[in-house]
Amino acid sequence: MSAPLRLVLFDVDGTLVDSQGSIVAAMTASFEALSQPVPDRAAILSIVGLSLPNAMAQLAPQNSDADQHRLVEGYKQAYHAQRLEQGAASSPLYPGARAAIEALHSVPEILLGVATGKSQRGLDALIEAHELERFFVTRQVADHHPSKPHPSMIDTARAETGVTAAATVMIGDTRFDMDMAKAAGVAGIGVAWGYHDRSALDGAACIIETFDQLPPALDDIWT
Repeated sequence: MSAPLRLVLFDVDGTLVDSQGSIVAAMTASFEALSQPVPDRAAILSIVGLSLPNAMAQLAPQNSDADQHRLVEGYKQAYHAQRLEQGAASSPLYPGARAAIEALHSVPEILLGVATGKSQRGLDALIEAHELERFFVTRQVADHHPSKPHPSMIDTARAETGVTAAATVMIGDTRFDMDMAKAAGVAGIGVAWGYHDRSALDGAACIIETFDQLPPALDDIWT
């Protein structure tokens, strides 16, 4: 009898790739284009993972809906321009990320996916830049879902793959990821190298310090 399917979902920014430089630069360009005070780096990194409208609502709550929309569009344009100029270098993979993805992908019963606040265009470009197209069977993005921590991304990934909640794990670096996992009834694994402080990951089943610790962490959850 074949082993039951497992589903491992990854957040992207702050979990698989270190995009903080590009995110801060694009956010700075967006606010400066409207002659708005630029939020500090910590504030910008605190909203990574949210959909852009939600992120701007938190960063610039005093602004009108129209100005928040302009900030969103300005961010998209600046980020896209950086990606075209720098390619994969704009969001490098964290050490061990590719090896971990390849190792999990080699296990027949494990399916891989992503659940990210990125747009479809942004995620597709990043996956292509890092030549990761063959690994992820389900890709959930901000274009098609409510913002994290709503469970829609995980629920949809499970529906697409037919994997039970008990056999699904969400891996991420922010409180939004861990709260989304809880809302979807799945286990969450926090990563210590991302953009939220370790204390924000208190909802995680465990926290890993390096990608080498991921396989045993998954074994512990599933056994």
